[in-house]
Amino acid sequence: MKNSHTPIELFKKWFSEEEKLSKLSVPTAVCLSTIGLDGFPNSRFVSLKEIVKDSFIITTPLDSRKGAEIENNNKVALTFWWTETQRQIRIQGIATKIDKELAQKYFEERNLESQIVSLICQQGKEIDDIKILEKEIIQMSLTNPKIEMPKNWGGYSIEPIRIEFMEFRKTRFHDRKLYEMENNKWTLKQLQP
Repeated sequence: MKNSHTPIELFKKWFSEEEKLSKLSVPTAVCLSTIGLDGFPNSRFVSLKEIVKDSFIITTPLDSRKGAEIENNNKVALTFWWTETQRQIRIQGIATKIDKELAQKYFEERNLESQIVSLICQQGKEIDDIKILEKEIIQMSLTNPKIEMPKNWGGYSIEPIRIEFMEFRKTRFHDRKLYEMENNKWTLKQLQP
């Protein structure tokens, strides 16, 4: 099956079309799925930072649950659902840590509150009294400091091996196209709805 777009070009086209119509405050939200340390799948929403060299970039504390799961098994999935254009994109790929310079760039782009939370909080860890953390965050934000990137903060570059594009139709006869990386080239297959 022939198509004039690479999957990355098609992703960018679809993303641009959704972004123009979307009323969402976070149109870059994507569901990241990992294989849990207990063997169960684990999913959560993260923010897509950008696409670099045809790979999808996300950031996170590296010692968070998702960081530990990716370290254990770097096969991950991303799922986008775009309401305005009624489109879904599913990506399977291999996650590798981004370099420190790129992590630093993304950290500096975060607002002060997000930087402070990244510095003070241990994402996903249990706590007895959340008010203690709230006070620390408020206290630090009042001093308006320049926050250094925490040592545990970084991100991942997800190199896709499969990308499925689906356009929903009221008839339920959805248009589904699957790109797969085979021998360093993208192949394209039309899938049944």
